[in-house]
Amino acid sequence: MWTTILCLSFVSFTAVSTDLLENVVKERNDILHRELDMMLGHEIELSDSEIKANDIIMDLKRRELDQGFLQPQLFNVSKHFFEYKDVVKESSLFKLIKEMPKGAILHAHDTGLLSPDYVVTLTYWDDLYVCFEEDDLRLLFSKDTPDGTCGTKWQLMRDARYSSGNVEKFDAELRKHFTIVIDNPTEVYTDINVAWGKFQQYFFTTSALFSYKPVWEQYFYDTLKAVREDSVMYIEIRSVLPQLYDLDGNVYDSVETAVSYKEVVDRFICDYPDFYGAKLIYAPFRMVDAKTVREYIKIAKEIKKRLPDFLAGFDLVGQEDKGMPTKDFLADLVEAKSELDFFFHAGETNWYGTDTDENLIDAIVLGSRRIGHGFAISKHPYLIQEIVKRDIALEVNVVSNAVLKLVEDVRNHPLASFLAQDLPVVLSSDDPGVWEADPLSHDFYVTFVGVASRHADLKLLKKLALNSLYYSTVKDKVKIVHDFEIRWTKFIDSVVKDKW
Repeated sequence: MWTTILCLSFVSFTAVSTDLLENVVKERNDILHRELDMMLGHEIELSDSEIKANDIIMDLKRRELDQGFLQPQLFNVSKHFFEYKDVVKESSLFKLIKEMPKGAILHAHDTGLLSPDYVVTLTYWDDLYVCFEEDDLRLLFSKDTPDGTCGTKWQLMRDARYSSGNVEKFDAELRKHFTIVIDNPTEVYTDINVAWGKFQQYFFTTSALFSYKPVWEQYFYDTLKAVREDSVMYIEIRSVLPQLYDLDGNVYDSVETAVSYKEVVDRFICDYPDFYGAKLIYAPFRMVDAKTVREYIKIAKEIKKRLPDFLAGFDLVGQEDKGMPTKDFLADLVEAKSELDFFFHAGETNWYGTDTDENLIDAIVLGSRRIGHGFAISKHPYLIQEIVKRDIALEVNVVSNAVLKLVEDVRNHPLASFLAQDLPVVLSSDDPGVWEADPLSHDFYVTFVGVASRHADLKLLKKLALNSLYYSTVKDKVKIVHDFEIRWTKFIDSVVKDKW
């Protein structure tokens, strides 16, 4: 009797347990799918060809993730970028992403886009003088020996190079001034200020080199070429618009510098009609007083008057933690708001409740069309609601944030939560040449492998590319998106055909 009762009880318990388990499993799956349905790109429906391509892409992605999960020490993107920037170029997934149409670059600084090797080639130009001072150097193009102060002596770069006795070693030492990449970054770049100090030194060192008008124009032309070769079809470039100079003693003001840019863009499009061009965001330094900002605004208005279709808008740049907060310039910016579009850097900081992260508030109330970086917005839930409501895109620069010490391991980058919540995000690259990255491919690769969910697939990649076009200032969005779709289809066909 007891045996019978025990048997019946066991059957009953098993049945109940099975039902409970099935309910729990169902609820678990429902929650997972609900979460995935919130992810950026969830609304995209893949075609049959895209599904086949997605299988290939996800197989490549899972291989890298599985190896990293089982052997964390081998997971490249959890390390410092300098350790893996060249290694990942050999991966099939990186090569695929490099070929993938990526839309537009919407956050990039003009003289920080090309590699140190390229910058070294510029030092072979005629009439370049150099002054070596301790650990730094000064550069200047001139017909005659410069009159400027030099701690040692001004000499033609050509003479310095060939009198060195070892040109290869000379160029290798020179190259170090054009990059922040070093062998022991975690030991040298101990905090954000140290990293930024080295970063800003690059621009100080190269300023007179790049602001020589012929070099300025050649650098920008070659930037557009590099961007196009990285499967990007359009760029919005931020520039402080320095005064340019030439060998005849002419000096060109910021407005004339903008005109020079426009002429280069026109020439490039004539040479490469499949490229959609570029626009300018005038972005001078924020470490100034209100009077200087008023001068900036005056310059921006003059550029807009002269080049109405080329000037996208206005921004303020520099290390936010050390710069003046945007609120200090509110009166002048409010006055300019009706004439200029804003694209403010804001929240590029690890701090919370400071002027730096509260720059996000000012960017929003001033109607910024996009926000540069927005790193700290993850700590401001109400501001997240506002950017969604107002459709303000976040220009996220993953590699930049890692190199400049906002995040050590990109798996912890707030972009992960931005993507999970379907926030308006565009991927950009900031100053990729300074840390020897590709114009955009590294940022896409690192995001896809190191930041986004393991489940994130081709939908995410396509949506990020499309977002860069939707949130651009290109007037004919229909045309550029249509052209993108044609390029995308060709890319998908190549993935399926080549099988990677």
